[in-house]
Amino acid sequence: MNIVTILFGWLMATLLGALFHLWRDGGFWRLLLYLGLSWAGFWLGNWAAGAWGVKFLLVGGLNFGLALIGSLIFLFVGHWVSQIGEAA
Repeated sequence: MNIVTILFGWLMATLLGALFHLWRDGGFWRLLLYLGLSWAGFWLGNWAAGAWGVKFLLVGGLNFGLALIGSLIFLFVGHWVSQIGEAA
């Protein structure tokens, strides 16, 4: 994986986290939470696709399909877990 692929992955994960933040609304700390969750889920999904040998929406050396799915899973689960303390 070259530097262009890594930068594209970071850009896509950041965009996804920022869009999720705009959709779910939140302050500065929520933005940091969503960006971190998106980055972690994106790169874990990319790694899992490589480890399992799955090739879904390849973009260069990036397994974009499972990376995107991983990011979305982390964002939705992280948002759900962060709402638990606010309900009480």
